[in-house]
Amino acid sequence: MNRRAAIAIDDEERRRYVADAKTMTLVSIGADGYPHAVPMWFMVGDDERIYMTTYGRSQKAVNLRRNPRVALLVESGVRYDELKGVLIRGTAEVVDDLELCVRVLSQVHAKHTGGLPEGIEDLMRAQARKRVVLRITPDRIASWDHKKLSGTY
Repeated sequence: MNRRAAIAIDDEERRRYVADAKTMTLVSIGADGYPHAVPMWFMVGDDERIYMTTYGRSQKAVNLRRNPRVALLVESGVRYDELKGVLIRGTAEVVDDLELCVRVLSQVHAKHTGGLPEGIEDLMRAQARKRVVLRITPDRIASWDHKKLSGTY
């Protein structure tokens, strides 16, 4: 078995690791060809797609309308033997759908705060009017967990 296969994370653990993460890095490509990397709050849908919201006129939304290819990174660890991560390459859609945006905002809020206080949906709806949903369909996934190397590099 090669080293890359030895440190890969199995599908179920990978799904949990990504779904439980609070922030992921979204990388889009700017008009100048340079990567545009930003931290994003997100949720994983039942359809295994990644959902996040942003302002409709944000740089990332502009980039994704022009070129829908993205990279998403969730990572952790400080020392080499602790490094763990998932890199998702995919295709993004910029979706202008108020109800979907309210659902994504609400689920992301619940993920970060542990629940939804009563009456928050009105606040979410007000925010959603200025926002779009980024729906990313994974095309290729790579993962690593250096703990699996057991101290051998």
